[in-house]
Amino acid sequence: MKVNIALLTVTDTRTIDNDKSGAILVEKIKEAKHNLLDRKICKDSKDDIIVILKDWLKNKQIDVIITTGGTGLTGRDITPEALDEIADKHIPGFGEIFRYLSLKTVGTSSIQSRACAVLAEGKYVFALPGSSGGVTDAWEGILKHQLDINNKPCNFVELIPRLKEK
Repeated sequence: MKVNIALLTVTDTRTIDNDKSGAILVEKIKEAKHNLLDRKICKDSKDDIIVILKDWLKNKQIDVIITTGGTGLTGRDITPEALDEIADKHIPGFGEIFRYLSLKTVGTSSIQSRACAVLAEGKYVFALPGSSGGVTDAWEGILKHQLDINNKPCNFVELIPRLKEK
């Protein structure tokens, strides 16, 4: 099953031309044979992030939103707070598993990541770090498997039809 994905890079310094983490995700999405429906870049501004996310949440074709950047500890890192504003449910296991996987590649520095995931309007929204290694760890260690309908014993994809249940 192909998953329809929107990708947002949150950065004060990068453009589409030099957005390494975004480019890695574009390639990973293509390799997995999913559909990249939209890709945007925006500054580290909670209001700007929320506007884009809300627009994508209204798009019935999008199943998954992935953000990269803004998950660290500095004053400008605001992506998790933006996700809090749109969240219906948090998926705490995503951040926990991400930090566990990241521990193997960056050691105890993984504790500095606030990578997270939420459900909003029946869609998955993942906030990944802005580093090349961070997006690679998140995709290869979690998303590649959870966005694959063939992953057993279960996966995120098989739940998509039921995410809007009341």
